[in-house]
Amino acid sequence: MKFKNGLILIFVTCFLFAISFVYAQPQDVYKLHWEGAKFPPTEFTHKKHAEDYKIDCKACHHKDANPAEKVAKCISCHNITEAVGDAPKAMDAYHKNCIDCHKQENEAGKAAPTKCNDCHKKS
Repeated sequence: MKFKNGLILIFVTCFLFAISFVYAQPQDVYKLHWEGAKFPPTEFTHKKHAEDYKIDCKACHHKDANPAEKVAKCISCHNITEAVGDAPKAMDAYHKNCIDCHKQENEAGKAAPTKCNDCHKKS
């Protein structure tokens, strides 16, 4: 009986440790979405794009002199509802930047989503 209780205690302790380790990791998923959008939010994982795919910071943070120091939010230049000056509205900027890059990746033989429902997944 003591052996069984000890085994259960070890299992529960390991499980709780594993769960706490997972939740202690920094959350890196950004949901890109605005009120009134007709598609569900897009989940963007910064770490995957920056570290795993080795995409240069300036590909997205094109106006920041040094993205590692302070990065302005896209909507500080890209208005949500309309283009302002040289800056297209936010949705158009995201779509052009993301889809163009994903198409290049597909041409290079790598799989990257390019269809609406590939990125805008219904819950």
